[in-house]
Amino acid sequence: MPELPEVETIVRALAIRLRGARVISARYWPSRVFRGVMPPVLDGAVVREVRRHGKYVLAELDRGHLAIHLGMTGKLLFDVPESPYTRAEWSFDGVRLSLEDIRQFGRVIWGEEVPDALQMLGPDPLEISKEEFVIRAGKHRTGIKSLLLSQAFIRGLGNIYADELLFRAGVHPTLSSATLSAKRLGEMWLEMRALLVQAITLGGSSISDYVDTAGRQGTFQREHRVYGRKGEPCRTCGSPIRKIVLAQRGTHFCPVCQEL
Repeated sequence: MPELPEVETIVRALAIRLRGARVISARYWPSRVFRGVMPPVLDGAVVREVRRHGKYVLAELDRGHLAIHLGMTGKLLFDVPESPYTRAEWSFDGVRLSLEDIRQFGRVIWGEEVPDALQMLGPDPLEISKEEFVIRAGKHRTGIKSLLLSQAFIRGLGNIYADELLFRAGVHPTLSSATLSAKRLGEMWLEMRALLVQAITLGGSSISDYVDTAGRQGTFQREHRVYGRKGEPCRTCGSPIRKIVLAQRGTHFCPVCQEL
């Protein structure tokens, strides 16, 4: 599933081409892609801004908001032919944007204002201050991996970057967040920002389906130190990377670098 770096990569490309563009037409194919109220006719609407909100692409129009979550296999692509997996298509002056989704886990949400589903999410990892991150994390007793995956705690992280962050911070994924000192949580905040900036710079991680709006894969997967590397030697100490299941999610870590 595309996480913060992948969605940010997509949003930056969308913003360049769509900011100020006028909708010529919008088409939607019968599918499970829409949640809640179907959007009204958008012909003539102007895109004021395209930004990221957690794992959502949020398009602010002069008459409401479209939020797009790509789910497991969703892709937003410019100027591609219609396919059996096309779920929505928006045409603008000189450009066409298609939502392609094989498994239909992606969704589009319409709202006059920013949809409630987005407003309920926690702060952004690249916007939250170190002080707020430390305070929020210290209030919980849940395992730190599960906490990082909670979109109510912080929005945008998923399995890939939670695993990578915990390795870089030297934190075992089963530790309770309440047992971590303010100093250690502050160090995690620093690692989180550096990790996400690096991943965005490299266009995100292409593990299976993710590509950018031009159909190009990201390259940050080459920099993964634990995620997807079960049994391979740790790039720091040489110990085999382990994989366990936490909160029904596969979790990768180094038992030496992330000692309990």
